[in-house]
Amino acid sequence: MKNNIHPKYYADCKVSCVCGNTFTTGSTEPEIKVELCSACHPFYTGKQKLVDTARRVEKFEAKIQAKTGSADKKGKKVKRAKRAEEKAKKEVVVKTKDIKKIAQVQLNKK
Repeated sequence: MKNNIHPKYYADCKVSCVCGNTFTTGSTEPEIKVELCSACHPFYTGKQKLVDTARRVEKFEAKIQAKTGSADKKGKKVKRAKRAEEKAKKEVVVKTKDIKKIAQVQLNKK
């Protein structure tokens, strides 16, 4: 084995979790700090715990809300549907005017 190339090994490395759990293990670091451990991880505890450090969940929910159409921003589908509805109303008005004209012409013929 070559000399002076391997890192120092700490047999009593202290691992501390955010939840307060601590234990010792072997590592090349003298102390390790972790966010999740076997005492607080949802897989081991059976509890669902949301760890969202970068606001990913809120960003995703905002994106979904924007796509479905909220009071402030409306999606393209909503705008397109409103335009089609308005166009249909205009066509109905035009058709009723045409029907009235046809009816007047027929009355005038009699």
